[in-house]
Amino acid sequence: MRFILSKCRLTVKLVSSCWSTSGLSGVRKLCSVAKSPENSRKLEVPSYLTLHGQWPQDDRQQFLAGMTVLADFITEEEEQTLLQEIEPYLKRMRYEFDHWDDAIHGYRETERKHWYPTNRAIFDRVKELAFRGETLPYIHVLDLAKEGVIKPHVDSVRYCGNTIAGISLLSDSVMRLVRTNDEEQTNAEYRQIFASNRDDKYWSDVLLARRSLYIMKDAARYKYTHEILAGEDSVFQDRKVDKDRRISIICRNDP
Repeated sequence: MRFILSKCRLTVKLVSSCWSTSGLSGVRKLCSVAKSPENSRKLEVPSYLTLHGQWPQDDRQQFLAGMTVLADFITEEEEQTLLQEIEPYLKRMRYEFDHWDDAIHGYRETERKHWYPTNRAIFDRVKELAFRGETLPYIHVLDLAKEGVIKPHVDSVRYCGNTIAGISLLSDSVMRLVRTNDEEQTNAEYRQIFASNRDDKYWSDVLLARRSLYIMKDAARYKYTHEILAGEDSVFQDRKVDKDRRISIICRNDP
């Protein structure tokens, strides 16, 4: 099987998740549209993400400018039209749990270039909003099982451009982004580094609500590992996020 996701991965290391999981329902209400970075000199922390640790001001501003989540980017009806197109193909595939670089567990994936006109119109909106019309021709579809996880990784500049935009279907989830550097990205003991030096780290948890669009670009894309937390670790603002099977449809631009 051809692993599409691995083409855009520079390195992958495991980060320990130590937060407990207990909370309330209604997490999706926390996800709201961000203020445009261009409209404010000092960016405020939006409701769809939390910051942890001691953030240098420059890193904080660059990260907030590069990480955006738009709630309810698609309607329930649009979600169904997307699923109707991709589900017949996905159902013929099996979930993979043994990835060659231990990067991802419980997934199946494909790429599509040609879409039904109604769905193509959705991606045209993504292109204009996140990429100003320029994207790679193939769109990545990643189906993550309920028990599936995407482990921490930093995307490679060789295969992917400075922006990635993904539509989340079927379930809410939590993405964690941890500030890293070139040395740590190539260090096999990354999990121990994060666990032993947690007080020296700073990171963000981002709520990716069902039917939302996330846009990750520039510093947020390359200076932070990103991952999708497992169900037992999916907590946002002390509330349990009920992660289920999740499909993300991802657009990228040229390197």
